[in-house]
Amino acid sequence: ITYSKHVAPILRENCVRCHREGEIAPFTLTSYEDIAGWAEMIREVVSEQRIPPWHAAPAHGGSPNTRRLPDEDRELLFTWIDNGAPEGDPADLPPPVSFPEGWTIPEPDLVVQMPKPFTVPAKGTIEYQYVKLDETFPEDKWVVAAEARPGNRAVVHHLILFYVSPHEDRGIGEAALYNALAVFAPGMTDWQAPPGMAKRIPAGSRLYLQLHYTPNGSEQTDVSRAGLVFADREDVVQEMRPDVAINTEFLIPPGDRDHRVEATHRFRQDVRLVSLSPHMHLRGKAFRYEVENPDGRREILLDVPRYDFNWQNYYMFAEPKRIPQG
Repeated sequence: ITYSKHVAPILRENCVRCHREGEIAPFTLTSYEDIAGWAEMIREVVSEQRIPPWHAAPAHGGSPNTRRLPDEDRELLFTWIDNGAPEGDPADLPPPVSFPEGWTIPEPDLVVQMPKPFTVPAKGTIEYQYVKLDETFPEDKWVVAAEARPGNRAVVHHLILFYVSPHEDRGIGEAALYNALAVFAPGMTDWQAPPGMAKRIPAGSRLYLQLHYTPNGSEQTDVSRAGLVFADREDVVQEMRPDVAINTEFLIPPGDRDHRVEATHRFRQDVRLVSLSPHMHLRGKAFRYEVENPDGRREILLDVPRYDFNWQNYYMFAEPKRIPQG
């Protein structure tokens, strides 16, 4: 069992999306020289299921975008490490994985960015920043892939590209949640729609960025951007729309290690639920979604027993989940 023939394909399938130059992981895993010195650390973090980062319990919500290593790949990797991590013949290497320059989605049809840098002071609390972008749309646009990329990950806590339609009756903060197109939070990667589905930007809408900055002790600057991939209308079978269940009005009692907070959302029509995106801040430790059907029957949709603020996933259903009205 060698790196060139057996281990490199595992890394290219599961790891190099993030472990490559310019991406979020702290070091690259694109060559034998990269990985050889990390072999024992790789054994540790894979054994403890810290890497690849995936925090959902497998009993609920099997997900096609899961980052879990298949059992056979784990065993192959451990056997290779036990045998001294041999390189093997470089002629056995698989073809290198190619990514569009600067993106993990296909080449974007539209790239937008902040028109000028934002200066983040060394200390203090910064209110959410809202940046109006120049792009407007004379006709509906259908989005099938999106990626928000912070310019300075050291200070960008989260980043949302969203639209405000000409008939919007929500405030700009609500629009950022309900009209989100691309989202970055610590660890979150790109979003791509299942085949035949897309998000719609209504005609006449304008794009905005919402930015949340966290000072880190030295003055910093940031120019963040986002990319969108569009589909033709005739290729879209179903429209996707984001929705939220949110609770921001709670207090954690002093010393309570396991304080439970609930948020609810009632569906006004039958829907097919495609994915879930749990989000909390530093004190969040576990997250669970349940659906209560009109007949009172309850079902767990997703259980995240080890929520990690530093690496936030979205979880897709293998098949969209039918949720009845009410």
